[in-house]
Amino acid sequence: MQFRVPQFIDIEDKIFGPFTFKQFIYLAGGAGACFVLWKLLPHFFAIFFILPLAGFSLALTFYRINGKPFIFIVQAWIGYMLQSKLYVWKKEPRKKETAKTEHEAVADLVPRLSGSKLKDISWSLDVLDLNKEKKP
Repeated sequence: MQFRVPQFIDIEDKIFGPFTFKQFIYLAGGAGACFVLWKLLPHFFAIFFILPLAGFSLALTFYRINGKPFIFIVQAWIGYMLQSKLYVWKKEPRKKETAKTEHEAVADLVPRLSGSKLKDISWSLDVLDLNKEKKP
């Protein structure tokens, strides 16, 4: 028995011609708001409000940033502007370095060996010593 696996489930359906439902709502809402402004305000003042509103409506409908719709950018901007921002810088005083004794300075320069590394080195020395004894 074979089943058909749905493909392209992340692509919205085109409902109104070449537009998805969301795109149609953005366009229709922007056009409606522009029409209301045109009828209510004197034409000279209405143009100053209609141009940004029409541009915003067109950006919501068509503009994509990094493959994401413009509405996601608007939502992120609004969330950033409304959230509280608290920048705290806590300066910590420096710890003064104490002068090391000669013994501590030498101990820092000597490499430290772990137990297994020390065993490997002693085994290799023992094997090398045995090889030297056999040759003469």
